[in-house]
Amino acid sequence: MLTNRQLFLSYLGQTSAEPLMLEISRAEGVFLYGPSGEKYIDLISGVSVSNTGHRHPRVTEAIKKQTDSYLHLMVYGEMIQSPQVEYAALLSSILPSTLNNCYFVNSGSEAVEGALKLAKRYTGKSRIIYFNNAYHGSTHGALSIQGSEKYRGAFRPLLPDTLQISFNDLSSLDAINKDTACVIIEPVQGEAGVIYPVKGFLEKIRNRCSENDALLVFDEAQTGFGRTGFMFAIDRFGIVPDIVVLAKALGGGMPLGAFISSKEIMSSLIANPQLGHITTFGGHPVCCAAGLASLKVIMEENLVAKCNTRSAIFKRELVHPLIKEVRGEGLLLAIRLTESRFVQYAIKYAPSYGIILDYFLFCDNAFRIAPPLIISEEEILTACRQVKLLLDDAMRNAANG
Repeated sequence: MLTNRQLFLSYLGQTSAEPLMLEISRAEGVFLYGPSGEKYIDLISGVSVSNTGHRHPRVTEAIKKQTDSYLHLMVYGEMIQSPQVEYAALLSSILPSTLNNCYFVNSGSEAVEGALKLAKRYTGKSRIIYFNNAYHGSTHGALSIQGSEKYRGAFRPLLPDTLQISFNDLSSLDAINKDTACVIIEPVQGEAGVIYPVKGFLEKIRNRCSENDALLVFDEAQTGFGRTGFMFAIDRFGIVPDIVVLAKALGGGMPLGAFISSKEIMSSLIANPQLGHITTFGGHPVCCAAGLASLKVIMEENLVAKCNTRSAIFKRELVHPLIKEVRGEGLLLAIRLTESRFVQYAIKYAPSYGIILDYFLFCDNAFRIAPPLIISEEEILTACRQVKLLLDDAMRNAANG
């Protein structure tokens, strides 16, 4: 009989030549468990997905309750399903008043695709402006606005009439003109290594979009739901986009994405043509029930405020000769090391120290720390001790050649 390891390599499509190959049999809270009892502190939350931890009791209870009622009923938008409408209403209540109409899909990439279509349909224009080192997903349209040629060059030709400009370069914003349908931006660049906008940058984008009848799209797939110490980066910067993209933590551990806009803008998908955007499984009732429960946990347990105190502990404790900088706010942190080879070593051997770390796609000299927002102070101290022991080992290994 083939082992799970052999089945994994034989029957699953692979995305890298050296997958982590870590088998997990159970997860709970901030911990992942291997089949032989191995225990790991999850310091990446499935890339900012499990904000309320793994299998939070209120989330799993919501899932079980919904499965007792119904699963998939009909393509999105045709039947009234309480998990969808209740979740959309709650999201609207915590977003700016103009972001009051929600379209649920299955993932962040799909939400980006929907947002791009909506912007083109509403404005009647086609040019999409995006930024270097941006990441918005890997479907064909989303790939067309990825800010790195490394991951998209092999798939050309891509979507036409897109223009890449420079993040944090105020002069580049002059490219936003009357031909622009939308500008899409991560308010905090995630895969670039947690890069924040300089003062005035987002404000100027907002002004240029308004002056040129272009829509501003915030991709908050990674930054949403308390990850940066605010419920949304919209709250952090005080800039209101015309469309916001949500995913990752939106589903409470289940697959869910959304693009949210005003009712006026969203209504442009209703006619000419009818069914301007279609999804079969988007807003699946079980996923919406899980996401709704997770958001209530974040709100009622005050996890956004706790996120900032937890962040301060990481920054205080992560002092080491190999660490040049701990960059970021809240619990989306980039740990910048002296050399990229130490990042590779740290991620590869982290499980041996009982922790899970991860790369950034466009920043090879830092690794990601983005644990569940429920992580305790004691768990942070343990994780930081293990990170430093791991880096000690990386130094010894380098010294020994």
